[in-house]
Amino acid sequence: MTDRATSVTPTPAAAPLWHTLPEAAALSQLQTGEHGLSAAEAARRLAQHGPNRLPEQRRRSALMRFLMQFHNVLLYVMMASAVITAFLGHWIDTGVLLAAVLINAVIGFIQEGKAESALDAIRAMLSPHAVAERDGERREIDAAELVPGDIVHLISGDRVPADLRLISTKELRVEEAALTGESLPVEKATAAVAQDAPLGDRYGMAYSGTVVVYGQARGVVVATGSHTELGRINQMLSSIESMSTPLLRQVDRFGRTLAVVILAVCAVLFLVGTLWRGHSAAEMFMMVVALAASAIPEGLPALMTVTLALGVQRMARRRAIVRRLPAVEALGSVTVICSDKTGTLTRNEMTVQRVVCAGRAYDVSGVGYEPGGECTLDGRAVAVADTPALAQAVRAAVLCNDAVLRPDGTHWRVEGDPTEGALLVLGEKTGYAQAQGEAEWPRRDSIPFESENRYMATLHRDASGSPLIYAKGAPERILDMSADQLDAQGARVPLDVDYWRRMATDTAAKGLRLLALAVKHAEPAGATLGAADMEGGYTMIALVGMMDPPRSEAIDAVARCHEAGIVVKMITGDHAETARAIGAQLDIGVGKPAVTGAEVALMDDATLRETVLGVDVFARASPEHKLRLVQAMQAGGQVVSMTGDGVNDAPALKRAEVGVAMGLKGTEAAKEAADMVLADDNFATIAAAVQEGRGVYDNLRKFVLFMLPTNGGEALIVILAILFQFALPITPAQVLWINLVTSSCLGLALAFEPTEAGIMQRAPRPPGQPLLSGFFVWRVVMVSALMAAGGLGMFLWELRNGTSIETARTMAVNAIVMAEMFYLVNSRSIFGSILNRQGLFGNPYVLMSIGACLLLQLGYTYLPIMHTVFDSAPLSLLNWAEVIGVGLLVFLVAEFEKWVIGHTALGKRLAQF
Repeated sequence: MTDRATSVTPTPAAAPLWHTLPEAAALSQLQTGEHGLSAAEAARRLAQHGPNRLPEQRRRSALMRFLMQFHNVLLYVMMASAVITAFLGHWIDTGVLLAAVLINAVIGFIQEGKAESALDAIRAMLSPHAVAERDGERREIDAAELVPGDIVHLISGDRVPADLRLISTKELRVEEAALTGESLPVEKATAAVAQDAPLGDRYGMAYSGTVVVYGQARGVVVATGSHTELGRINQMLSSIESMSTPLLRQVDRFGRTLAVVILAVCAVLFLVGTLWRGHSAAEMFMMVVALAASAIPEGLPALMTVTLALGVQRMARRRAIVRRLPAVEALGSVTVICSDKTGTLTRNEMTVQRVVCAGRAYDVSGVGYEPGGECTLDGRAVAVADTPALAQAVRAAVLCNDAVLRPDGTHWRVEGDPTEGALLVLGEKTGYAQAQGEAEWPRRDSIPFESENRYMATLHRDASGSPLIYAKGAPERILDMSADQLDAQGARVPLDVDYWRRMATDTAAKGLRLLALAVKHAEPAGATLGAADMEGGYTMIALVGMMDPPRSEAIDAVARCHEAGIVVKMITGDHAETARAIGAQLDIGVGKPAVTGAEVALMDDATLRETVLGVDVFARASPEHKLRLVQAMQAGGQVVSMTGDGVNDAPALKRAEVGVAMGLKGTEAAKEAADMVLADDNFATIAAAVQEGRGVYDNLRKFVLFMLPTNGGEALIVILAILFQFALPITPAQVLWINLVTSSCLGLALAFEPTEAGIMQRAPRPPGQPLLSGFFVWRVVMVSALMAAGGLGMFLWELRNGTSIETARTMAVNAIVMAEMFYLVNSRSIFGSILNRQGLFGNPYVLMSIGACLLLQLGYTYLPIMHTVFDSAPLSLLNWAEVIGVGLLVFLVAEFEKWVIGHTALGKRLAQF
């Protein structure tokens, strides 16, 4: 076989497991050679396999997407209301309703377009160019022209253009966090690995869309376009339908039920009126139109939009950017939050937490790259200058280092490997800065870290020319190179291998990543530092344990979530030991096993549903695993929020009821698939958003409890008038006036209600809970009956006293509106009394809305134009006293009912009904 292949690549029935094949076998399988393909063969394969780009899914036209936005029960109700108001000639109401319908449709259209751009964001991750070998020459080509069998060259800074089986590497490290969730760059090699190795452990592979951060490599293309790992995620994402939120499902059921009830009641009353009571069909039609107008909650969609929009503003102030309005409330109903680890629960800043010297283990305080903290021994601070072994360890950590620590405004950033950055921060904390070390012991030569050697070494000389070689690397490798060790006083003593191995095991059990440090006082064997200088004669200095620590605020936020009855689960691509250790510090999964992605893959759906509820830490999870875990929780009746930052998180983010992406370090694919983006990448922001979401849902429930008795009272008056052959106490036009005043002036004030105290001590509401519970139905019936009794009683009383029907109707309208104004104050709390300063004056918007409503009612009562339009009439002061009495009656009875609920066993059972 020649070095440059020219034969056609066969299309296998199933793609080989490339990570299990040696380099030569992979080249043979692809019928290619060390110098790639000929241009003619590449063109043939391009025609066979297609371009190296992700396919675009067939999409609905913009017009169809827009029209589908109207396919919504709430919008049907609003459009029906618009038809009725138009029929009655109430054109202002018609215009308002149609405008609300149009605004809702436009918002949905825009959001759907943004969701589709998640796929475009994944496609944008593909590298536009690649360096490949064609006809034995290295050429830069369009990455879309790559085909299986091409030989591709990679250098630091490159984005991997296709899935590659590596055939040669030189100190190659690849950032795979977006694809695997691995928090640190992965060291790559050419060796084959086991068949069941997870994606993050396939060291002989480089995957499309990942980034080379260090080193060089050559690899053979094994998959392009939709056949890459990135392509599989794209296919998953395009096949997933976004989940509807609990509120939308509740409102949908509520709207359908209410529509059926309204139509059924109207039909029955029409038949009763025409066939039993002998009313004309035209008269009865106007009556049932009035009934329908009074019963349709046309203010609900507008109130939902306003309430959710206010929630969006409040969340934005808390650094949570909401991309889809219903996500505001959905966060308040979640029962499970699945969080990524790196950068969300942790700082994504490696931090040295322990330094083990001979006979002593020092703890290091402070987290992240901020150089604040100290070394302590048994809880007491130590001066590094007085501890020779520790001082030597710090100097080795700073000098044997290629990273740079720089201030960046109010923060610090690391340029280079995060592990080496953590060592520089240790130096800053102990007063030994990088600049000082380089001035005292300037570097003369170095051996860079390579995965085959598992060490790095640097040669230094002081001003007098004295040599010093520092080495750092894997503990077992450094121990093999060491002949002795430093004791606590800095003297060289015989090496105690068992001690170091025991301390390494103990430190690793805490979830810390380990590095060993050693020193050699000797000249290099040759002119420069080489392999011969690493064969032995080193003095073991210390073990350094580091980790990406949990955010302190995340620890508090997880505790708040637990207090609120929300289960927090960690789903990460990191190693199980690291995930368990971080979880223990966060109080996630304590006393429970951790499950790996490989174990998830072996479970069927039924087993996974049982397992997922009892496990809180999942490690080495691939995109498929994350998606299956979310689906398993949803199948178990949970409302799931998923957080993530990588393209590997996008499918699960889209599937969850609330997908939450990281704004600072998240990929565009994750942001576009999510419902909410955290501007600060902080889990604590999610807990704050949950509180806001619960407050939003509370306000929506308060509005429903305020609105339905209003509509119910009006409807009950119309029903009683038809059944008992009274003159209609309120006309259809007056019904619409009442609804306009109460929805626009009164009801919207509840959208501004502050979150009630203790809201995060409640358990999440059951996912299947209807919008109207048995208690809500009782409250609606009770208040509706009170309002109907007040309005109808006032109407009949005035007629009996010889008042004109216009004045009687004006009294009935004002009695109903006055009752609603008093009941609005009651509605500020569903169960708690509002007979206190906070209850009466805590929401200034309630007082302002009542004031505006009073002005409108005075205009309705006394303006001549209103007399013409609505057949209203002026009232006397005595009339107004009677109207206020009706409002006070409703207010006092509603407060008495709350007292019964809070102080009697019967009332408490009623509240739980």
